[in-house]
Amino acid sequence: MAEPKEQGFLDDIEEAAAEERDAADAVDQGTSPQEAEIDALRAERDALQDKFMRALADAENARKRSDKDRREAENYGGSRLARDMLPVHDNLKRALDTITEDQRAASGALVEGIELTLRELLNVFAKHGITVIDPQVGDRFDPQHHEAMFEAPLPGTKSGEIIQVSTQGFMLHDRILRPAQVGVSSNKG
Repeated sequence: MAEPKEQGFLDDIEEAAAEERDAADAVDQGTSPQEAEIDALRAERDALQDKFMRALADAENARKRSDKDRREAENYGGSRLARDMLPVHDNLKRALDTITEDQRAASGALVEGIELTLRELLNVFAKHGITVIDPQVGDRFDPQHHEAMFEAPLPGTKSGEIIQVSTQGFMLHDRILRPAQVGVSSNKG
């Protein structure tokens, strides 16, 4: 940070020397010393006004930059924590998907507790701007939101269709936290 200040100081010295040369040139050209002094003062005033306007512009740019940084920190500051919470969601969802009807009947309270925990986690995600990317089989593959884990020529599908969903994806506001992991058809035609 010392260099810009030093450079500004050197610029001021060079500018003052140029003003003195201009005043000396004016005296050499036959103008009166008072006129030369007035011209030098006008030049100094103009230079100071220019510096003032530049300082105002720099201050405004710094304010805008800090506002943008603050908004980014508000919206995306917790992205690491959010990414770390995604496996918790996956495991709760996986647990619910593997429960059989017999297990549901025998351990209804346990299953209900898992469902409530998953629902509460999704509510917290929604509160903080995290949304689920939930592609379905048959949807078109979108490289902006999906990650192709494999390609397979599955009969009855078109090239680029999703044929299997491995894991859901998540977005934090307008940024991808994790793309949905999918299998894609590679059929020709």
